[in-house]
Amino acid sequence: MNFITDDTTIMTAIAIDDEPIALEIIQSHASKVPFIDLKQVFTDAFLATTYLQQNKADLIFLDIKMPDISGIEFLKSLTNAPMVIFTTAYTEHAVQSFELDAVDYLLKPFSLSRFLKACNKAQELFDLRNQRQETSLGYIFVKDGYEQIRVELSDIQYVEASGNYTQIQTDSKLISSRITINDLAELLPKSDFIRCHRAFIVPKKKISKFDRNQIWISEKIIPIGATYQNLQLI
Repeated sequence: MNFITDDTTIMTAIAIDDEPIALEIIQSHASKVPFIDLKQVFTDAFLATTYLQQNKADLIFLDIKMPDISGIEFLKSLTNAPMVIFTTAYTEHAVQSFELDAVDYLLKPFSLSRFLKACNKAQELFDLRNQRQETSLGYIFVKDGYEQIRVELSDIQYVEASGNYTQIQTDSKLISSRITINDLAELLPKSDFIRCHRAFIVPKKKISKFDRNQIWISEKIIPIGATYQNLQLI
């Protein structure tokens, strides 16, 4: 089970499903996830549309097979759509749901642990989107276990993808986070950081020397990937 901390962001959510029992399960599961505030549930997707026109929601738990409009059609009808976790008894729409940038695809009946995993993914994406505004202040927060660690951009020596983790080496410590290096590359300001390899990002100001194949950050040697050799490093 995840724990809530002072740095945990609460996400507002709604759920849409034509089956009341399915909504009861989502309500029960959501009540056990401390960073989910489930505001409303709807058996009628059109009532949910009216609600969203008047209220903000960060996340929708959305059934796909509904009588009047499918969950996929409903999502396509929204402008500035919130994040979506699809909840369905059918597998055939999984690929299409991810093409619509769904956070996750829960196959009914789903357990509390599987529900929590989807919520954790939504929270990480939500935090990442919010943090893009913080880089102008010179820092970011990254998740390390159950904690959100503040990282000063000026302290970063290099970033390295390592298995399911991304390691951020700072001047004083090594931080391991579940954030992907692709997401971190989007988060870090491109004027100050450069991706030189599929597994490495470096701060331009800390490059001490470089050649065609590698970069030196102090005594650390960072490889330059074949597809990155034409980058402007300085």
